[in-house]
Amino acid sequence: MNWFVKWSRKRGFLTGLVALSMAITMLFSLPLSAQMASRLPRTELRGVWLTNIDSNVLFEKKRLDNALQSLKNLNFNIVYPTVWNWGWTLYPSKVAERVIGKGLDPEPGLQGRDMLKEVVEKGHEKGLTVIPWFEFGFMAPADSQLAKRRPQWLTSRRDGTQIWKEGTHDRVWLNPFRPDVQQFIQDLIVEIVKNYDVDGIQFDDHFGLPAELGYDSYTVAMYKKEHRGKLPPKNPQDAEWLRWRANKITNYMKQVFKAVKAVKKDCIISVAPNPQRFSYDFYLADWARWERMGLVEELVLQIYRNDLKVFNSELERPEVKAARSHIPVSIGIISGLKGKFVPMQQIETQVKSVRDRKFAGVSFFFYETLWNMSKESMPQRQASLRGIFPTPVKYPNLLADWKS
Repeated sequence: MNWFVKWSRKRGFLTGLVALSMAITMLFSLPLSAQMASRLPRTELRGVWLTNIDSNVLFEKKRLDNALQSLKNLNFNIVYPTVWNWGWTLYPSKVAERVIGKGLDPEPGLQGRDMLKEVVEKGHEKGLTVIPWFEFGFMAPADSQLAKRRPQWLTSRRDGTQIWKEGTHDRVWLNPFRPDVQQFIQDLIVEIVKNYDVDGIQFDDHFGLPAELGYDSYTVAMYKKEHRGKLPPKNPQDAEWLRWRANKITNYMKQVFKAVKAVKKDCIISVAPNPQRFSYDFYLADWARWERMGLVEELVLQIYRNDLKVFNSELERPEVKAARSHIPVSIGIISGLKGKFVPMQQIETQVKSVRDRKFAGVSFFFYETLWNMSKESMPQRQASLRGIFPTPVKYPNLLADWKS
């Protein structure tokens, strides 16, 4: 009888071992999205940028409403619609009309509508947080009405040239050191905060200035006045010259922060920059300092990298860790561009890396490449996104329930 008991126990142990082995095998054979679903955070930023570059999602009320509904169905909880792009506002603006001559982008699909009002109302109705995005910042097309009507507002390189190439496009930059330029951008921002029930305002590197610029006569005169008549360094990457200009932009950021809070105290100031070294050296956008000064209440760091090792190394940067001790820090992940396909597997892997490190969430650039502009089918992409975000969760923000 003893041999039978021993055999039974051994068989039971072996059966359990086989079952456990099968369970582990099944777990690791599941898609990354399914594995992630088993350990979802209590709150998580799940965002997407809505732009009018290579996308018409904002150009028709029904199309926009369908997009917001799809995002709700897939358990997203925040959208960043562009409101300042190509030298125009995408909402009816009295400020823009006064300065540019037109108060709305002439795109036919925006006429007779208030796109921003639609996003805010429909977005809130669907439980989405809405934070308008000043996509172009101080940048404008070289042939824009803004550039033509206010040529004195433009800045230049040391050789006097103003054109700044962005792909095939010719851009110019408004001088962020001029009080009249600063007032114009601030007035646009405050106009939105006053007139719309937005949850925040978002800026990115375009709220700085390419480091090769800043040699216009106005800025040179300002620099000379503060340096006993000395000219700015010939080298645009000179450390002191970088710092001087970056500090001026930081001071303006402080001014904008105060102006927004004076109108609506609970309006989130969100910043979506590149990694600090790039933002500072190439755009004079010292977001790490802004964050230390309490001027950033949500950071969505753009890490548009294909190489997972490089992607992960950016997540571990000391300035990123420092920011995470103060505010919610999420990661911007590229879901594709017009000429760049990003497979869903890469997106899932990057989301997993972000979650493994317990960041506040992720946002995708940009809406159109989530499933419309892709080599993978719409059902396939949406199924993967449903696996990444299987259930609704709250959007985290510093003013509500965020904890480090």
